[in-house]
Amino acid sequence: MSCLTFREALSARLDGEPLGMPACELDEHLAACPGCAAWAGAAERVTRRARLAPAPPVPDLTATVLAALPRELPGAHAAARARLVDTALRLVLLAVGVAQAALAWPVLVSGAGAMSAPVHMARESGAWNLAVAAAFLAVAAAPWLAAGALPFLGTFVALLLPVTVADLRAGHVHADRAVAHLLLLAGVTLVATLAWRGRLRGGVRPVADRPVAA
Repeated sequence: MSCLTFREALSARLDGEPLGMPACELDEHLAACPGCAAWAGAAERVTRRARLAPAPPVPDLTATVLAALPRELPGAHAAARARLVDTALRLVLLAVGVAQAALAWPVLVSGAGAMSAPVHMARESGAWNLAVAAAFLAVAAAPWLAAGALPFLGTFVALLLPVTVADLRAGHVHADRAVAHLLLLAGVTLVATLAWRGRLRGGVRPVADRPVAA
């Protein structure tokens, strides 16, 4: 086997590649061949110098890169407006939830305003309306829950509105009682709007609203 073959194996060893021959055979040749031994020493020195050579200086382009960046990222204004609208919707829904709870609580506690309905039925109605208020408040605090709450709230209002209109025409309900249902309609409209806006964003929960791991 020629020295060229052994020197190729030496080069492979320096580069961490397969030798293509048994390592003991290469070591035996180096011990017996002064020329290859000298070549191996020179190759090791060259390789070491190349690896330890300092990196060539390069210009600092930090200021140039930063100057080329836009002052505002694309879509920053739109994102700020979207956050402002979402915050306004949540605040209005919060007010609706508080008002709904204020209307439901007296009925739940004492049956007041139940239009001569039996006490248990009045309290049951109060509990139901208070649960609706709690749903409004939950969505106001965590708007990503809007899509999940919408089927329940939407079905309730969709059934309640035609029944209320029919009862108004038949004189089975007072106008002030029917007007109170507008609060429910407003709350469900806000929940639906928040659900729709969340769907446009892909339904991703905002990072700022995610709990931080301890």
